Amino acid sequence: MHPPIAAPSPWVTGWAHLIRPGGKVLDLACGGGRHVRWLADHGFAVTALDRDADALQPLRALAEVCVADIENGPWPLAGRRFDALVVTNYLWRPLWPQLLESLADGGVLIYETFAVGNETVGKPSRADFLLRPGELLSLAQGLRVVAYEDGFLDAPARFVQRIAAVRPGDAGAAPPRHGLRPTPGARA
Repeated sequence: MHPPIAAPSPWVTGWAHLIRPGGKVLDLACGGGRHVRWLADHGFAVTALDRDADALQPLRALAEVCVADIENGPWPLAGRRFDALVVTNYLWRPLWPQLLESLADGGVLIYETFAVGNETVGKPSRADFLLRPGELLSLAQGLRVVAYEDGFLDAPARFVQRIAAVRPGDAGAAPPRHGLRPTPGARA
């Protein structure tokens, strides 16, 4: 029996309006698929990537699945481009060049993970898994940053950085509206 699926992150759902309608979305290190399910339900063509084949199995009816250990093997999606990359609660810095290369012109990066300070409230606590101040902004150089937060959130208590950024260029569709939408309950 699988544990219940957590609700999607308000950061992801709040910025998904930037993604081209029906666009191709990569959910990296997707785990049980909370964002895969939400994105598929909203008409996106989702690729779910994770190293846990058992976690991916129930997602096969909703998405293209890719089982890969991206920390110890080659990037499995070489040459593929996506209209959006969604990454939550995952950090593997050596992968950043491949992620940015995988983002299509006009594509959206929606990234949210733990930051320095989290070691004071729980796990992860190792520096390897915590973003340094401003690190996501550095990653997004060359992208148009639409939103960025770095701070503390409650329920559960955690320090996070999160960004929504768009690669310049036209993905062949009308450009997304980059209007700001507040994230419910966010404090940064």
